[in-house]
Amino acid sequence: MQTKTTVDLQSLVDTHDHPFVIIDREYRIVAVNKAYEHTYGADRGQMVGKPCYLVSHQNARPCAEIGEECPYQHVFEYSEGCSCLHIHYDNQGRAHRVRIKAYPLFTDSGDVYLGEAIQDLSEADHSCSESVRMVGQSSVFLRTLEQLRLAASADAPVLLQGETGTGKDLAANFIHQHSARRDKPFLTLDCTVLTESLFEAEVFGHERGAFTGSVGEKQGLFEIVDGGTLFLDEIGEMPAHLQAKLLRVLETGEYRRVGGRKTLHTNARIICATNRNLGSDVEAKSFREDLYYRVACLHIQVPSLRERLDDVPLLAQALLEAIAAASGKHCWLSLDAIEELKGYHYPGNIRELRNILSVAAAHSADGKIDRDDVAAVINCMKSRRKTDSTSDPARNIDCNGAAVAQAAGNFTLDELESQHIARLLQQHQGNRRRVAEALGVSERTMYRKLKRYDLS
Repeated sequence: MQTKTTVDLQSLVDTHDHPFVIIDREYRIVAVNKAYEHTYGADRGQMVGKPCYLVSHQNARPCAEIGEECPYQHVFEYSEGCSCLHIHYDNQGRAHRVRIKAYPLFTDSGDVYLGEAIQDLSEADHSCSESVRMVGQSSVFLRTLEQLRLAASADAPVLLQGETGTGKDLAANFIHQHSARRDKPFLTLDCTVLTESLFEAEVFGHERGAFTGSVGEKQGLFEIVDGGTLFLDEIGEMPAHLQAKLLRVLETGEYRRVGGRKTLHTNARIICATNRNLGSDVEAKSFREDLYYRVACLHIQVPSLRERLDDVPLLAQALLEAIAAASGKHCWLSLDAIEELKGYHYPGNIRELRNILSVAAAHSADGKIDRDDVAAVINCMKSRRKTDSTSDPARNIDCNGAAVAQAAGNFTLDELESQHIARLLQQHQGNRRRVAEALGVSERTMYRKLKRYDLS
């Protein structure tokens, strides 16, 4: 039979639209609302009386005992509210990134309970990107994810700053997919390949006969993405004279096609990314100060992988799934291999992790990737980096996995890489886009490698 206190608590949780749960001092669930039942796939009769960490985390012990942040101790010790970020799991084992607001609840009899309001921060559409979705549960990752979510709720320009290979493109896509513009286009402009003529034709479009070879009119990116989001990748590499052209359209929303007289208008949201310190570039006069303040209304730092090494197992699993989708080969990591991966510092960040896994997977005979397989690729990358300090560690696949140990005496690293790419070309019937996906590099980088190794 329910006591009056239990009934009152149940009445309280039922006033909430989002998942809400009440927990006692013994971690036992006292009451849940319908949204909580729906989220965790069970009715309240199955959850009341069970430990909260068993239902929402599928853990056998309280979160704090296994090193996770938990509001329980703060609420009961200080009798005040607090907030934290968590990973919860539903009854299907799917991970949900959530933000918890916890409150102390006092009864007339002097008892204290913990009330938790839960906001799901998980991606609204896991298929929103062709690449690997954002994955992680470390505190630094969850804080960044919350910043991205807040940026999505606004409509101001965003500057994403972080090292090469940290996933700034995924962060930009996350903001777009969680914004009011999600049903409009999301387009990317790579600022590292821009010339003045290419910039104007690609960004603004051109009219028929505007220049030699322009046989028809062409819509520019601002025209195509109108109402959506334009992602300017590596904006720090944009030449100064092009910065002025970009600034004008950002300030006025107006532009003209090349060779055109009609003024067009755009309502595109701008998200920019850079691996440079634009503040220092502004001081050095290599980046316009007025453009900097125009694109950096919201400034978010994307963490490096070495700042979130606890996320390596989850990232590795997601990356192997993506590799399997591209190559058709399913692989898994031994526990020793995971520990080896967690012990590396990743100068090339997540992109380098994918390269390591891609090469190791390609040379796994039975699908299992062991510590030695991972160590061989990592050591080969370290060796190559020592001899080629100008190469981008995130964009170069320099090794051939476990085979390196036996083959290093007979082949150069370039020969090994060339053979690996040749095999992928054959496997994907010459489809260069799919080969680039399997390698974890951009198509532009892949084209350079094909030319370098004279591969068709």
